[in-house]
Amino acid sequence: MGKIHAAITGVHGYVPDYVLTNAELETMMDTNDQWITERTGIKERRILKETDKATSFMGAEAVKGLLEKTNTNPDDIDLTICCTVTGDFAFPDTAQLINSQVGINNAFGFDLVAACSGFLFGLTTGATYVESGRYKKVLVVGADKMSSIMDYTDRSTSIIFGDGAGAVLLEPNEEGIGVKDSLLRGDGVGKDFLRQKAGGSLHPATIETVTNKEHFIFQNGKPVFKAAVKGMSGIVRELMTRNDLNAENVAWVVPHQANIRIIESVARMADFPMEKVMVNIQKFGNTTAATLPLCLWDYESKLKKGDNLILTAFGGGFTWGATHVVWAYDGA
Repeated sequence: MGKIHAAITGVHGYVPDYVLTNAELETMMDTNDQWITERTGIKERRILKETDKATSFMGAEAVKGLLEKTNTNPDDIDLTICCTVTGDFAFPDTAQLINSQVGINNAFGFDLVAACSGFLFGLTTGATYVESGRYKKVLVVGADKMSSIMDYTDRSTSIIFGDGAGAVLLEPNEEGIGVKDSLLRGDGVGKDFLRQKAGGSLHPATIETVTNKEHFIFQNGKPVFKAAVKGMSGIVRELMTRNDLNAENVAWVVPHQANIRIIESVARMADFPMEKVMVNIQKFGNTTAATLPLCLWDYESKLKKGDNLILTAFGGGFTWGATHVVWAYDGA
């Protein structure tokens, strides 16, 4: 018996129907399409407009599609990890709500909060459960309704973020295929640069916190940009060296879709050509924990069994990391 790895045996995504274009944002604040495109690479983003639907709905839709395409019975799922910063409630957790909506009855679940690095952290966590031999089918969901914490008069944030969800199925593999290695980091020094100030136990909701717009996302762009480029490029190079990887034997780099300038800078510093870097920020924006699985879903038809992938992300706090995955199937 070979070593057990956790292979990604399927991926699926969901984005809402409503498209928020740069042209529409021009009517809401002092900005324009050229300014947004040049600074972020984003042309449009998806928004979940229905007031009776939230993050769990999008996660459930992604999981439903995933189970159907992989011909997986919901009762066979052992664990659901939902990576999000916009859970439906403070509690109960969103993973349980997804399970309920999908009809997953024999599993447990929990939410993992690491901002834009959430899916990366969740993937490594889910892989560990599979590698232990305890569980056979683990779902890792990245889902965020960023529009729910967005101030649409603040052009420093509202032009960037969108709503969406993506999910992968992890199953055991003994062919050397799956999640091979991860380097994950977090330091907490970025709490003042990228955060949602109110709503937690330090600053509970009050009339003042609502009036002061402290329940919306806040970002100080320059230190975040600098830390993101340094963090992702450095951790990618370290992971490549540790696993004897290079630009020739890696098929794709899958970066967090934060900003096209960040993506290009990371690719350049890690010595990767942009044609081997997954990019869909132009049509989805930054969907936080959903960006990585949405990239995999978007590029699935181009992936081949045995492809080396490097996933990397950077999130508020700060959190960052990189993961080496050997792809398990021909997407076409």
